[in-house]
Amino acid sequence: MIFDLRSDTVTKPTLEMRRAMAEAEVGDDVYGEDPTTLALQERVAVLLGKEAALFVSSGTMANQLAIATQTRRGDEVIVGEGAHPIWYESGGAAALSGVQFQVAGTGGFYEPEDIDANVKPRAYYSPRTSLIALENTHNRAGGRVLSALKANAIAERARSLGLRAHLDGARLWNAAVALGESESELARSFDTVSVCFSKGLGAPIGSALVGDRVVIEEAHRLRKMWGGGMRQTGVLAAAALHALEHHRKRLAEDHAAGKMLSSLLKSAKGLKARDPETNIVNIDVEADADKVVALAKDRGLLVGVSGPRRIRAVLHLDIAKESVPRCAEILAEAVSAASKAL
Repeated sequence: MIFDLRSDTVTKPTLEMRRAMAEAEVGDDVYGEDPTTLALQERVAVLLGKEAALFVSSGTMANQLAIATQTRRGDEVIVGEGAHPIWYESGGAAALSGVQFQVAGTGGFYEPEDIDANVKPRAYYSPRTSLIALENTHNRAGGRVLSALKANAIAERARSLGLRAHLDGARLWNAAVALGESESELARSFDTVSVCFSKGLGAPIGSALVGDRVVIEEAHRLRKMWGGGMRQTGVLAAAALHALEHHRKRLAEDHAAGKMLSSLLKSAKGLKARDPETNIVNIDVEADADKVVALAKDRGLLVGVSGPRRIRAVLHLDIAKESVPRCAEILAEAVSAASKAL
């Protein structure tokens, strides 16, 4: 048996989700006539407390649409250390929007005063700082969460300086469960929000960009320009709707499994498992991370590399709680074997 902890995107649709997809009422979404997609967009807008939402194929597209609709070429975007658009979006912001990034803070998050310190002067020789982006939960930081109070303070400080604010909430569902706060409160002061249905929630594809109607209408136009216009998307939207209704609350199980994995690894030699706040466990290893991953794979466990000495394990709905001890055992064995090979 293979245990796949590379990401919470590797999940397979449940039988109930497949049934919802098969029975979905569909139409041509390019004409705006897919009823299930329209229902999903309305549902997500309400959940996030915004005027409108747009269903897109991926979190990368949602983030890139947020950047493109709220910046001009040559602008600068303030982001946290290890931000997703810097690491995992193939340079899309440079290619599609012609913007650059300024990294603020450490550990993925930053403070309101960090915005003041990083905003460029309004001078002809400086790029125009126009947007800040915050990631909650933060992927590379190990699924760290930021409370509504702190997140909204950052967004409000940006807006007081005349900047727009984007929330990369691919795993905002996890943040809401971990904090016991609503998604709408976590998103309250942000102009745009991206959320993902295939990370954690178990849908096979899809994200959404949420914001005011003017921004979403422009994002709709750009989605078409970038080749993102799809037809009978209700089949996919039905999976996302099912996930929203049935898979959000159970995210607490993944968080508990992450804590269990971290706890079981505490006594293992050659590694240090960081205490997770949600479902992502960062594990620092003394041996080469690629070697550890290869040895773990040979033993039936798939994990990811996020640095020369760091691996990542992500818990999700396809990993039963009962499997976590075996996953920890395999990982400890792989680290031990890699350390002996040094």
